[in-house]
Amino acid sequence: MKLNYSEPKFYTGGVDIFNWSKLSKKQKEVALSKNWYVYYSYRNPQTGKLERQTNLKASVNTYPDKARRWKMLKIVKAAIENLLEAGYNPFVDNKSVKEYLQSQEKEKVGQTINTKGTSVIQQSNPVLQVDNAIQMSIKDAFQLGLETKQRILNENSFPKFKSRIKRFEVWLSDNSYTEENCITTIQKKSVIQYLNSVLQLTSARNRNNTRTAISSLFQVLEDNDVVQENFVKKINVLKSVPERNKTYTPKQVEDVFHYMKVNDPILLLFVQFISYNFLRPIEVCRLRIGDLDLKDKKLYVRAKNQPVKTKIIPDILIDKLSGLEKLDSNALLFTPDRIGGLWETKEGNRRDYFTKRFKTVKGHFSLGTNYGLYSFRHTFITKLYKELAIKLTPNEVKSKLMLITGHSTMKALEQYLRDIDAVLPQDYSNMLK
Repeated sequence: MKLNYSEPKFYTGGVDIFNWSKLSKKQKEVALSKNWYVYYSYRNPQTGKLERQTNLKASVNTYPDKARRWKMLKIVKAAIENLLEAGYNPFVDNKSVKEYLQSQEKEKVGQTINTKGTSVIQQSNPVLQVDNAIQMSIKDAFQLGLETKQRILNENSFPKFKSRIKRFEVWLSDNSYTEENCITTIQKKSVIQYLNSVLQLTSARNRNNTRTAISSLFQVLEDNDVVQENFVKKINVLKSVPERNKTYTPKQVEDVFHYMKVNDPILLLFVQFISYNFLRPIEVCRLRIGDLDLKDKKLYVRAKNQPVKTKIIPDILIDKLSGLEKLDSNALLFTPDRIGGLWETKEGNRRDYFTKRFKTVKGHFSLGTNYGLYSFRHTFITKLYKELAIKLTPNEVKSKLMLITGHSTMKALEQYLRDIDAVLPQDYSNMLK
């Protein structure tokens, strides 16, 4: 008798998978840009002819590389062969593979059909959700999330994100999860337990940041149909009081500037870029000689909220930058021992270097931990606000200030001014008499 179905076969982007190593880089990229899937035919009982059935992609195409796609395709093929041998008939059952498996699971709670070590039906964990014939393991799902976020986040944000995800992965391993467990075995309760452990060991702020990182990971998995929903974003955010840098008094600014002028002129110029151009320390570390147009009095820097931010260079700072046009335009503006030079290290390390270098100044003046490089930005924005407020209305002040500080919205600027206590009322003693 003829079989009622054909042997499931692979589609791998239109190339011979067994000659993969002989393909050019371009051919491989084209193949990986297409959807890979398993396909088969089943005999129509009315016509007696084999008819092509719906392609089975599972989560195969969420992987960017050949090795893991091929591994998943083989698992999917084995699972389909198992179902066909068990009697699945798309014409009689009138159900898709997904619907068939879900109905079987309801009827056979606790039954497990193993194919090459892979569970197709599990007791309390539905295998098929949306279009997934076999779900990803925790290891592969986390790897997919990290690879995706690495292409999105900048070089400062990704290491922090990766560190938090890796710590969560270690915690899962210590709490009876294995790398080969299905990603859907991680439930909301487990994530809450981990966040509670982070809270007990550190702070509410770190717990909230960890929650954000895990939620971001699960959002990638939801977007790629690996999980049905990102349940982490439903976990509450705890109230935390962020630590902020204090503003310096006018006397402190005068003393600190004088000390750096005598003992560390490079650090003084670094601080003046923060103070007079209202840049963040990390933004100052990004500046190269070519980013400064002294003739047109402008500088161009990659900022927190936009790829390139253009700012004017005020005359108070221009006077301190003579001679820069003679230096290599690709040289960094600030290095440990000179203005304009090479420094082979990441920008995060450069920022940390100048932060530690400023500790010498803080130690000399016995300044507390709440004073830092960022404090100069707060201080001079507050000073500028007060100067503008002498002749302008509050709305006019904020409109002018927004152009100078680089805040993207008025709401963001107003929140920032409240956070640093830049806006204070006039003396109200006469109202209390």
